[in-house]
Amino acid sequence: MKQRLVVIGNGMAGMKTVEEILAASPDQFEITVFGAEPHGNYNRIMLSPVLSGEKTLDEIMINDRQWYADNGITLLAGEDKFVVDIDRGKRCVIARDGTQVHYDRLLIATGSKPFILPVPGNDLQGVIAFRDIADVETMLSYAKSRRHAVVLGGGLLGLEAANGLVEQGMDVTVIHNNAILLNRQLDNEAAKLLQAELEARGVTFKMPAQTEALVDDGTGHVSAVRFADGSELPCDLFVMAIGVRPNIALAEKVGLYCEKGIVVNDTLQTFDPSVYAVGECVQHRNQTFGLVAPLFDQAKACANHLCGHGVAGYATLPTATKLKVTGIHLFSVGNFLGDAECEFLLFRDLAAGNYKKLVLKNNRIIGAVLYGDTSEGAWYQELLEQRVDITPMRGLLIFGRAYAEPLLLNSESNQATVKSVVSDGKQTVTENVA
Repeated sequence: MKQRLVVIGNGMAGMKTVEEILAASPDQFEITVFGAEPHGNYNRIMLSPVLSGEKTLDEIMINDRQWYADNGITLLAGEDKFVVDIDRGKRCVIARDGTQVHYDRLLIATGSKPFILPVPGNDLQGVIAFRDIADVETMLSYAKSRRHAVVLGGGLLGLEAANGLVEQGMDVTVIHNNAILLNRQLDNEAAKLLQAELEARGVTFKMPAQTEALVDDGTGHVSAVRFADGSELPCDLFVMAIGVRPNIALAEKVGLYCEKGIVVNDTLQTFDPSVYAVGECVQHRNQTFGLVAPLFDQAKACANHLCGHGVAGYATLPTATKLKVTGIHLFSVGNFLGDAECEFLLFRDLAAGNYKKLVLKNNRIIGAVLYGDTSEGAWYQELLEQRVDITPMRGLLIFGRAYAEPLLLNSESNQATVKSVVSDGKQTVTENVA
């Protein structure tokens, strides 16, 4: 008899776990998925290309409704299927419309919620986040009839939203509370190159700036943004893109242990061993998550444990940052700022718009920032994760793998392994083994 697996959340992390389960043990579970959005599973990280007009919703769909049917999965999707309660004693999930489904194993993948700036006017019409298909559809609708868009947040999501709205013909201003764009991913020099390129595309910046209030036009719609210095910007559409918070409301309601997120162990189990959690809603070893790579690693470890295959566990690795704006290439990983004990390797070709910085500590890469030419990013990340001693190739490391790696390989081949063999207690024979 199949076990009953219920999944709360039809996003990328939860459905990646389901895909891994189907690959590992396709006949083990009877699967029911609850999703609050009326869609199949789509690639949320590709919302920016949909906004800019490069992709359609169909093109970013990972699993359409037919896929669920083909795999024997019951999909309960839409606002009325939003899960409002879990009876952990009876092992039962309860939706807004009263639907109840019992489980043997429960997977919570409720993702995250956008952070809404607590300023007057944040509930006006025309004030939205950038989180799902509905938000993109709202932005596309405004772009047809309105002119002035203001994006709050100079991070990845904010810049992607700004670029997309410019592509749709709006006048766009990005406001950011820091003087450096992507200040959590880029140093000052790379950030200036990025800002110049976005300005050339038509994006305007006001930073650092402190938002004081959103102004009502008298009908309940936003008309302007007021700043702490007293200045104002006209605004028909205000997009908040200043980060997310783990969506743990349901987990807290039903008594699962939460801190910043739903606390899970290395196999993605909560403190209730029948309940698992993956994705942006979890907290693992004091960390929360907002990028897709660690979520997929969590999905693999969780599926492995649910299927009873081995003892695979999840471990957090450094995650690289990339911006999804066509024609702009940047890469950032690890500790890209360094400290007084670090050394720095720099390469600049500002005429070509290329910049590289490697941060070294104890002859190992601990961080990297690349702008323009990012082709070596994956290799630098590999060296970082494997803690490779870069001493033999230090002189050419900044120029990339083709120049530097032969020096490392030559160094390794020239280092003989010495064995000492004692015979009759008198003579020592030394062998050089290449």
